Amino acid sequence: MLIVLVVLLGVAVDPLHPVPSPPFALVLALQLVYCLTPWRSRWPLAAQTLLLPWAGPAAAGMVAASALLVLRGAARWCLFGAVVATAALLAPATPFGIALAVLNAACQGLVLFGVTRLGDTRAAVHAARAQFAARAVSAERSRAARELEAALGTILSTIIALVGRGDTARIAEVSRSAAARARAVPSATGEPAPEPDLTPRLALPILVAVHAGYLATSLIYLQGRPAPSLLAAGILGLQLHHALPRPPGARPRHAAWTAAALVLLTAVTLLYPGQAYPQLAGFAAAGFLIFGRGWWPLAGVVIASLSAVLAVRGYSPAENLYWTFNAVAIAAMLYGLSTQTALVFEAREAQRALAALAAADERRRISRDVHDLLGHGLSAITVKAELAGRLGPEGSGEQLAEIAAIARRSLAALRAIPADPDPRLSLAAELDSARSVLEAAGVKVTVRRESGRDDALLAIVLREAVTNVLRHSDATYCLIDITPAGLRVVNDGVRAVRGTGSGTANLTARVAAAGGTLTAGSDGGEYRLTVLYPAVLGGDADGVEPIARV
Repeated sequence: MLIVLVVLLGVAVDPLHPVPSPPFALVLALQLVYCLTPWRSRWPLAAQTLLLPWAGPAAAGMVAASALLVLRGAARWCLFGAVVATAALLAPATPFGIALAVLNAACQGLVLFGVTRLGDTRAAVHAARAQFAARAVSAERSRAARELEAALGTILSTIIALVGRGDTARIAEVSRSAAARARAVPSATGEPAPEPDLTPRLALPILVAVHAGYLATSLIYLQGRPAPSLLAAGILGLQLHHALPRPPGARPRHAAWTAAALVLLTAVTLLYPGQAYPQLAGFAAAGFLIFGRGWWPLAGVVIASLSAVLAVRGYSPAENLYWTFNAVAIAAMLYGLSTQTALVFEAREAQRALAALAAADERRRISRDVHDLLGHGLSAITVKAELAGRLGPEGSGEQLAEIAAIARRSLAALRAIPADPDPRLSLAAELDSARSVLEAAGVKVTVRRESGRDDALLAIVLREAVTNVLRHSDATYCLIDITPAGLRVVNDGVRAVRGTGSGTANLTARVAAAGGTLTAGSDGGEYRLTVLYPAVLGGDADGVEPIARV
């Protein structure tokens, strides 16, 4: 808001005529409404347009800005052009007077629109950061759903079809392949999620157009004199270079050299033989303001030097005041426009980063759920298919029926994963499934359950633990112990030290997110996986010994 006020002050105040006419004052008051409030009614714009012939060409920039702020589509630019043309009709009837009025109206209108609208947009971008993340997550879920269906959905459907043919060898082969794919899908980075275009497409064009307009004004004022024209082009070019959006905290390229060049060119314009060119000092001061607060004293030196040089060169106090204020106003306007544009671009980049992080988190969540929720089912299918193969056609009917049921449940879980970040599993059902699968693999199972709580997190942990028993051991027995303190799974037949794979890492992250701890490792030929809930991390709970001690 402060930037908008400073820019509006620079546009509206004339130090040689400090008391405005009533029509001009009304236009200014209505402009304050547009620039400082979110109200965008067309009635103030209509009043400003009607007052413009009496307010004079100095008010044209404000009315032009109002047209851009209130209207949309082609209408805004039509009225903008009409207001600028009206400024030409109200200006002194000389080529220089007409050109100056037109360019000032256009540039001031664009600057006021820029600092007001870009500020509104920056606030909208910040307010919509959750929408950015939600869109990114939604896009990632859609992509994952397609990939999961292509990678695993077809395989599970194939298993169901193979059950009907009784092809146990092929079922085991397909389920092993699917289990390997479940550990890798969907880990690849998806395409960037589409984002709403909240940053105005006009931001950079406005910045460039304003600099071009002021360059044209300067060239008209200089009447094409080569050396001063080159000075003006150099100063405005350096100022535009400084004003272009860049990453937060970064300075323009070759900042030391461009700053030195700006100081040198400004000194030449003020000390130019025969006549000073004070209108260029404001552009140089803006260039230093944009560098950051550490450079603001140098901008103050430029303005103070302007006033001092004009006094030494014999300019009247009124002329000195006019040119000094003109330089301050131009510096404030260009600094405000470049700052607001940079802030909007920074906000956009921040939202892009936020959306990317949200999509990455969702990608990891989906990959983890695929591993945790499908790995067990596919391993179970493999075990039961091998058992069915050993039993032969006469005794495999029950195992094939269970394979089909597991495949259907896995297919349903697969399709639910992208949409459901917290699938609700039944611990009782997982215990029954674990007993059935382990016994089918020839493992003696002992289940002790002291807690009646049906915990979905423990169900997920149990599913992964049983999958690890099947994949990473030659177990002959397995103990599953569930208490109010948590869960413990112990088995023998350890083939290799486990706990470094993605499955255990996923489970550790899940349990930690719930405030608990998970430990896993070999101990005397046994492998133990233990989960503790937060209430018992420091000791006993309700007289139950923490399972980490077992």
